[in-house]
Amino acid sequence: MSAHCQVTGRKPGFGKSVSHSHKRTNRRWDPNIQRKTYFLPSEGRRITLTVSAKGIKTIDRDGIEAVVACIRARGDKI
Repeated sequence: MSAHCQVTGRKPGFGKSVSHSHKRTNRRWDPNIQRKTYFLPSEGRRITLTVSAKGIKTIDRDGIEAVVACIRARGDKI
């Protein structure tokens, strides 16, 4: 599964790990991505979204209908 949130657009951050000897190696910080299934009453079907923890809070706050409308307005496919 891709580490990309469909609601907020969060992606992994990249940087360096620094050891005790100051040797630097590449690393990445992945967002907390979950696969969640939501029911869309207007279409009478369920959709599965790849969302971050903050995306789940956004859906709880605004409602699934408003979030899906925003995703479709951006041009993303569900």
